[in-house]
Amino acid sequence: MKLLILDRDGTLNRSRDDYVASPEEWEPLPGALEAVARLNQEGWRVVLATNQSGIGRGLFDMAALNAIHAKMNRALAAVGGRIEAVFFCPHSPEDGCHCRKPAPGLFEQIGERFGVVLSGVQAAGNAVRHVQAAASAGCQPHLLLTGQSEHLRDRVGLGADADLAALLPELSACTRLHADLAAFADWLLTHQERPAAAPGPQGTHA
Repeated sequence: MKLLILDRDGTLNRSRDDYVASPEEWEPLPGALEAVARLNQEGWRVVLATNQSGIGRGLFDMAALNAIHAKMNRALAAVGGRIEAVFFCPHSPEDGCHCRKPAPGLFEQIGERFGVVLSGVQAAGNAVRHVQAAASAGCQPHLLLTGQSEHLRDRVGLGADADLAALLPELSACTRLHADLAAFADWLLTHQERPAAAPGPQGTHA
């Protein structure tokens, strides 16, 4: 089984200066849902790992989060895509939990739930903390230059010539850069063998 772990806000949908706190505020990034669908069609199982501290801060509740993900799932289904599960951290930074990225707890939960060793599992997101958490868990990290990292587009090249160590020394040296989720999907489908279908957990954890 080949598993892909994605961030949510700024990777799949537009991020906000505050929080995506309602279905009305959830808006997919251009080409992102179609990228997930293309990966699904080639056998990839896509899971989200997302910090949602707005819950811990009392800015929205579980009903709102579930409604956001229901809208997300409908939008994905409309283009032939699917997110198999959403793993989220509801805590505020002050809680000191192990699941809030950049801690690797969400990734460890995913590995346990799907019964996979995380070494080599592909993980992509726009936030530095997502990439740090992925690397800490043993995943292969990918940074997308969207959302929180969009401002880096004019400062760094893509591919082997990217001086990532100088620009973002806090990231693992094995981190790869991609313009957006669609570009990452192109790279993944070109560089990875088609995974075989395998049974496993279904549904959404949100």
